[in-house]
Amino acid sequence: MYALEVAKEWEKGALPTGEAMKASVMAHEVARQSADPVSKAVARAVGQAVATAHMADHSLRGAFYALKAVKLAKKNLEKEREWQTKRLNELPSDIIDIVQAMWKEKELDKRI
Repeated sequence: MYALEVAKEWEKGALPTGEAMKASVMAHEVARQSADPVSKAVARAVGQAVATAHMADHSLRGAFYALKAVKLAKKNLEKEREWQTKRLNELPSDIIDIVQAMWKEKELDKRI
């Protein structure tokens, strides 16, 4: 997906935040046009992930929609959670604490 490539380039500093935001809007448009719930959730996950360039809080929704897509596809939800937790644990501890607190505050587990 185009937005993922944009996110990778933004992460390297090769693209400005505005380009990432445009890619996010495009990914959300794909989600709106999709009739398939799994495809919709995947597109939303990508859109939110690339929108992290604009605001870090979007990273939570990227993780949330990825979990939702896995659940809708009837795949291994615990394996995805483990993968996400492993990536989260690579971050500094103060960031981990913030992410976990925000996830809990937004009650995202209840909405998957």
